[in-house]
Amino acid sequence: MLERKIEKALVDKVKLHGGLCLKFISPSMTGIPDRIILLPKGKVGFVETKKPKGEPRPIQKKRIKQFKDLGFKVYVLDDKKDIDEIIKNIGGR
Repeated sequence: MLERKIEKALVDKVKLHGGLCLKFISPSMTGIPDRIILLPKGKVGFVETKKPKGEPRPIQKKRIKQFKDLGFKVYVLDDKKDIDEIIKNIGGR
């Protein structure tokens, strides 16, 4: 399975929960997660998508740690079956 198919499934599922799944690009910072998830009632999380069994690069691991240290929920998604649990953990219904 390709990474983009996993990412598309995430976008579609977040929409079903009444949220937005925005492509997250920051020209001034490398290694940030691919997607920012915005769910009803102000719930926010970040998701780095990977192909199955894919691993974040070292700079991505650094950014994930930085975001988590700031108190944000950050996930690495490499299997569509994990999407519902990620959305639930961010605060979806």
